[in-house]
Amino acid sequence: MPSAARAGVFVVIAAYREAPAIASVVRELLAADWPRVVVVDDGSDDATGAEAAAAGAMVLRHVLNRGQGAALQTGIAFALRRGARVIVTFDADGQHRPEDLPGLVAPVLCGEVDVVLGSRFLGHEGAVPWRRRLLLRAARQFQRWTSGLALTDAHNGLRALSERMAARLCLRMDRMAHASELVDQVALSGLPWREVSVHVAYTDYARAKGQRGWAAVRVLRDYVVGRLLG
Repeated sequence: MPSAARAGVFVVIAAYREAPAIASVVRELLAADWPRVVVVDDGSDDATGAEAAAAGAMVLRHVLNRGQGAALQTGIAFALRRGARVIVTFDADGQHRPEDLPGLVAPVLCGEVDVVLGSRFLGHEGAVPWRRRLLLRAARQFQRWTSGLALTDAHNGLRALSERMAARLCLRMDRMAHASELVDQVALSGLPWREVSVHVAYTDYARAKGQRGWAAVRVLRDYVVGRLLG
């Protein structure tokens, strides 16, 4: 992918208490020739923002911790103001791979679709722990029921959005329920989308930071309340 095309791609990372991992994530993206990395430090009480800035990212900061959805909305709005053609959302804990970005971004840059959603279940399902697999299977069915989109994965944070889709996006669910809200808004937009195969690395650090099964109940509650109020 030409460097000129990559210059229009902004990688937005929501980060909360990710000081041990964020610098490595930023450096890997920059080394892979993705020069526009935006880290939204979501009110961390550690060195997350300083580590990200030292590694070469553009850093925005929430004074208070608001949640991943709110941090992504802040980063997306910033990227649009800076002239982004494509916005990629990328996790802060090292689970995502820069090597997956060309396949994620190319269909959007070529104008084939406006949204590309990463899926762990298009060739890499075996890498997903079985408990997580069962939880994601249930989430996938729920998401199909609420949005009407028949996705193979649910709550995968690796996505690419065109400028057109990103400008329509308005995430009101500040925390983890934003992942379902985003899919709802993709469905309502009527814009073309597709899924592509991506890898998710379940490292010890990522597992320790990841959502526990009980947290799915809270996410469901937040989503239902958000739908009722929104």
